[in-house]
This record gives sequence, structure tokens and C-alpha cells, in this order.
Amino acid sequence: MATLTFLGAAGTVTGSRHLLTTDGGTRVLVDAGLFQGRRELRERNWAPWTAGKLDAVLLTHAHIDHTGYLPRLVGQDLVGRIVCTDGTRDLAALCLPDSAHLKEGDARLANERGYSKHHPALPLYTAAQGQATVARLEPVGFDRPVEVAGVTVAFRRAGHIVGSAFLEVLADGKRILFSGDLGRYGTPLLANPDAPSPADALLLECTYGDRRHPEEAAGDALAREVHEAIARGGPLLVPAFAVGRTQELLYLCRNLEHEGRIPEVPLYVNSPKATDATPIYLRHAEDQSAQVRELLASHVRPLHPRLLQFVRGAAESARLLDRRGFFAVIAASGMATGGRILGHLERHLPRTTTTVLLVGYQAEETRGRKLLDGVHELKLRGHLVPVRAKLVQMTGFSAHAAWSEEDRWLPALPHPPSRTFLVHGEPASLEAQRSRLSSRGWPVEVPTAGMSVAL
Repeated sequence: MATLTFLGAAGTVTGSRHLLTTDGGTRVLVDAGLFQGRRELRERNWAPWTAGKLDAVLLTHAHIDHTGYLPRLVGQDLVGRIVCTDGTRDLAALCLPDSAHLKEGDARLANERGYSKHHPALPLYTAAQGQATVARLEPVGFDRPVEVAGVTVAFRRAGHIVGSAFLEVLADGKRILFSGDLGRYGTPLLANPDAPSPADALLLECTYGDRRHPEEAAGDALAREVHEAIARGGPLLVPAFAVGRTQELLYLCRNLEHEGRIPEVPLYVNSPKATDATPIYLRHAEDQSAQVRELLASHVRPLHPRLLQFVRGAAESARLLDRRGFFAVIAASGMATGGRILGHLERHLPRTTTTVLLVGYQAEETRGRKLLDGVHELKLRGHLVPVRAKLVQMTGFSAHAAWSEEDRWLPALPHPPSRTFLVHGEPASLEAQRSRLSSRGWPVEVPTAGMSVAL
């Protein structure tokens, strides 16, 4: 009898790790995510791994909260095979070394400025371990069931980012559906999620289990905020995930310029990872929306506003901090937990002419959430920085399905699974989805961290 153990994304929206153990003792981990957000969660990344050696890891997509713990496991020789889609392999090849590089940089800076409680501060893993993990990734195509360490898995399109998948796993005669991060319907860049197949058990993400997305189109909201930021004087700072959100912003900016709804403005993508991820989005036709394929067929570059510049080098990034007048910067990370956006925030948050546009989910106790909650000063790299900038949130950019969109996806199942486990959500979201599905007669459970269940 197969057993599920919830090692992450249980009662929280980060650190996705679900361990499937078969009757024969095979151990398969679905996602190996990094915990992000509040200190208590981040400290779990440093806890000793007690779940034993893994025969395989199956990845739903490349985001760090689903892949970012892998180099730590690989560095301890705890992982057998690592299987994912082609798109996930390509994006993870950027994300994992970049994550390691940031961790090494953060440790180095902490040692230089002396603000770490540990002496010396060490990275969670190294760039070498990140590269070693990338070399282990085994890509497979969508919709082709494959045997992996004693289970059969099929990757189906999830529509969240390029390469994202929900997993249909057959183990010990049970069909288990892992939703991963479900995407939305009708987005500019990506095809809609595939319909799910019948399942005995379902793990359903609940990032937005308690809310709908705004009815206003993201492009309309973005046009308004760009004009208001220009009137304020600038700059416009956009903390954005390097993979997915940045590319959607570029698509909408180009489209709004083409329609004459915003002026052509200097726009900088200050992220080596986003710079490299952007062409990957155009390489995977199997994931693209019809609109993107049509533009490419017409020899239009869909992700290139006219005054766009990609900033790769550190020296060029440093010069950008001194730029005057109005300009826009898109830089990682999306929750302002690290990356080059920190330098821009450190420089420009004290200015009333600055606009900070938050375009993604902001987890508890991240700097993005603190800005959203209206803090008057923010700790950045060991210094307290006054916050006088205008803060704006746009939730219409989310790549996660709202509960109403999950209601569109779930009816494709011919009947409710025998057991449904709600994961990847904060308590209010989990409870809202639990109440909603329970009222329809679904057997629903909200697992806690470390909980094991027999299927």
C-alpha cells in the first residue's frame, strides 16, 4: 500500500515536497522545494534531512519553491533519478545555479558586513552543487507515461510556466494526481491547463483558495499604473519572478506600446536569469498560447518592447542605480527576498517619486509582504531603509489559478477522488477550499507538516 508523507507546502505556500513510498519500499519525492518567507520556514531548509535516500525525484516545474532544495539533497548523495519535462529542465538549468550563486553571494555579504549570527556564514549549497544537479535532470515529453523507480508517471500541461506539469502517478494500483501549481485559462503566453484524468487521490494546490482574480484585464491595470508612475516622476520598480512573470510583463508592455496605450519608455530587465529565460519561453512551442505562436509566425518579437534593455553584468547593474529621470526596472526576486531588486529598493524606496509595483504573490514575512502591509522602513542587507515610495499591488498577474479557475479544472474528473489533500496554501486559503469542496461531498483533508497517510 502506497504512503504519502507531506514534507512541505503543508499549511504553507512554499517548500513543496511530497514523499510517495510504495509497498515495495521505493521512495519517490514529488518536488524538492525551498522554503521561503518567514524565518521559521527558512530554517527548515537547514534542518537535517530525515526522510532517507530517494529513488527518484519528480519535478512539476522549475520554480525554486519546487526545485530549490534539490542541490542540497544531491550534495548529500541522497537522490537517484530526477525526472521532469523538457521545459522544466531548460529553466531549472538557469534557476538552480542562479539560486546557488545568490546563496553564495548572500553568505559572502553577510561575512563582509557582519550581520549573520553564524561565523562564518555558509551558503545552503554551492554553485558546483547547483551545476551537478542540472546535469542529473532527465527530460521527458508531455503525455507519455514513463516508468520511474517502480511507479508510472505522466506529465500533463499545467499552464503555470513553461514546462509546468501536473503529474498522474500510478503506484501500487492507485492513481494519484499531483496538481503542482495550476495555471490559469486564457493567459497571454501559455496554453490552457490540460484536463485531469480519474484519480483515487488528489493533491490540490490552494494558493488562491480564498479569492478570485480581478475582473479587470492585467493589461488595462498595467497601462494605468505606468501612466501614474510617469506622472509621479519615477523610477518604476517591479520585483518580479525571473521565470514567468517577467516574460508576461514584457509581452503586455510590447502589446500596450503597439496599441499606443502607453508611451515607449526605457525598460530594463536587470536579471541574468530573466535574460536567459526569455528566449526559452519562445523556444517551447508545446507550451505557447495561440497568440504567441501567431506573432512568431509573423516575425514579431512578442517579448521585446522597443526600448527594452537586458542587464547582465554587475557593473552595468550598478550604473543603473544612478540613472535619473523616468525609467522602469524589472528585477528578481518577486517577493524581494534577494537578487538585484534589493539594490534598487535600497536606493529608491526613500523617494516619494518612486513607484514599486508588486505583481505576484507575497508570502508571509517576505520583504514584499512587509511593503504591502505598509511598513515605514525596511531592512535591506543589514540596513534600515525608509519607505516613502508609492506601493501598488496588482493581483491580476498571478500565474496561479484562483478557486474559480480550479472549479473549471476539477469538473473534468468524472467523480471526486476517494481522498483529496489540500496543499500549497496559507490557512485561510486552505480552509476556504476545504469548506467549498466539502459542501459538495468531496472527502477533503488538510495535511500538516510531517503527516503520513496510507492510500
